[in-house]
Amino acid sequence: MDENINTQNLKAVNFKGGLIPAVIQDYESGQVLMVAYMNEESLKRTLQSGTTWFWSRSRNEYWNKGETSGHYQYVKGISVDCDGDTLLIKVKQVGAACHTGNRSCFYRNIL
Repeated sequence: MDENINTQNLKAVNFKGGLIPAVIQDYESGQVLMVAYMNEESLKRTLQSGTTWFWSRSRNEYWNKGETSGHYQYVKGISVDCDGDTLLIKVKQVGAACHTGNRSCFYRNIL
């Protein structure tokens, strides 16, 4: 995956607050699957492995999505927003993205 990294856009990612949100989206359907938090190290691990890595605020540790469930997210693209403080990660999702077993964490409609 390293040969495709746009280093100029990578430098635009602003981790000054430590953690930034990462919106995880199905690369084919466009469905938003989940939102998690990343820091520099989790983004580095994601870029190196080709699967998503996050920082767990509740457990204070890194986690690789799918490591225990087998429901990996294979990275197809990463974009940074205009302010450099949010990532959009397009993935090929294997199985459910949500820990509840749902395809997306956004399964409870309000309207």
